[in-house]
Amino acid sequence: MQLTISPDNPLEWIALRANMVPVPLLHAQIMPVISKAVLEAADKGVFDAVAEGHITTDAIAQHCKLNPKATGELLGLLTALDYFEYHDGRFTLTRMARKWTLKHEPESVYGMMLFNNRVMWPWLDKLGTYLETGEGIHYHDHLNPEQWNYYQQAMVAASGSEAKEFGRRAPVPKALRREQRTQMLDIGGSHGQHSVALCKRYAGLASTIIDLPAAIEQAAPLLARLGMGDRVRHVPGNALTDDFGEAQYDLVLMSSLAHHFTPDQNRDVARRVAQALKPGGIYIVNEFIRPETGASPELVGSSTDLFYGLTSTAGNYSIAEIQSWQRDADLRTGKVVTYRTMPGRAMVIGAKP
Repeated sequence: MQLTISPDNPLEWIALRANMVPVPLLHAQIMPVISKAVLEAADKGVFDAVAEGHITTDAIAQHCKLNPKATGELLGLLTALDYFEYHDGRFTLTRMARKWTLKHEPESVYGMMLFNNRVMWPWLDKLGTYLETGEGIHYHDHLNPEQWNYYQQAMVAASGSEAKEFGRRAPVPKALRREQRTQMLDIGGSHGQHSVALCKRYAGLASTIIDLPAAIEQAAPLLARLGMGDRVRHVPGNALTDDFGEAQYDLVLMSSLAHHFTPDQNRDVARRVAQALKPGGIYIVNEFIRPETGASPELVGSSTDLFYGLTSTAGNYSIAEIQSWQRDADLRTGKVVTYRTMPGRAMVIGAKP
């Protein structure tokens, strides 16, 4: 997926083709304002205020305790971005905004917007230092309990839509398809949405989620609301040091965790996963993918690669790199499933002979 600058008329098309439009100025001046405006609107409750019937500028400003002039400027920008429609002095949410921004909508990304505004935004000030030193922030080492809570809400928001597609399309071992009693290990799966999605699809499946104690403390209430307490459970642990056992699991998932680990750490995890898999079991690495050098540019994978490099340990990996860890662990590399609803993301599959 690409975010492109699109002309509105033939003259603008000619200007773009003739390189007369200062594209870097748009990236440098317009897009940061857009990003922060959307985050602040969510944080200040603007989207929910309109959904609740506060539909004029003054009413929205009063309800959200904002300045009316500044609120009008914010609403003008959000209308241009297709979050609102405006008629006769009244704002209404668009279909897109209603689904994705409202706090209590099931697929809303509100939790991610809150985390990005209250926790993540200051990290971007460190990008220049990261480019000079290559040293990331390693944010998991520094989150306080309140920030862990925001982080878990963000992970739920980011995974809601994806987990549904994962549940529908994830390749599974034959034992699972035959509805035999099967066991899954979900490494770093805190909120449990991927485990729950597969357990809903397969009645014979039970999942154990291993994660850091601080993550479990914040994620346990979120998992409880999903209603799978009898088949999905948390176990405190550390993916970098724990022994996962031997021939215990039919399926092992590691989702959105590889980008926090170095190549050697990921290779070691794959080795322990291979030992923990039963014959015929599969290992799914579920990640945003860094495009291969020389491949067509892909905005989501490339931008998350830089972001994860800044904020964590490593960054995104290519499909070839992930498959090399699996092969080094004597797993047979299989199909790669790319997401339809999440550009730049894929399930990379390895199977135990």
